[in-house]
Amino acid sequence: MTQFVGVIHKDKDSDYGVSFPDFPGCISAGNTLQEAYEMGKEALRGHIETMQEYGDRLPPKAMSLDQAQKHEFSKNAITFFMVEAYMPSKAKRINITMDGAIIEAIDAVTKNRSAFLEQAVKEKLHIA
Repeated sequence: MTQFVGVIHKDKDSDYGVSFPDFPGCISAGNTLQEAYEMGKEALRGHIETMQEYGDRLPPKAMSLDQAQKHEFSKNAITFFMVEAYMPSKAKRINITMDGAIIEAIDAVTKNRSAFLEQAVKEKLHIA
């Protein structure tokens, strides 16, 4: 998991706006700071997933909080927060041992054990 900086702004007579310096174009908003934070987390995770689906280049390294505070997105920011997000990397081959009945059950529903197990792990770890 990688941590990314979220930036919250508030203009008079508007909701709280959220942006992410590492992901231009990823924005969100909320009526309260808490809602802005929650909506921002959801927006970032969805943005990363969409970028991955379309084969867009993801940032090689997340900005630090210090770097983000100096970024143009941070002008007039009222606060910052950190969001943990799954950043895909190159697949690695592993060797595992598993109960034979479980392997048979997996094979009964898929032809791709690796993809099935990866998705199950993501769901269990709340990654995607």
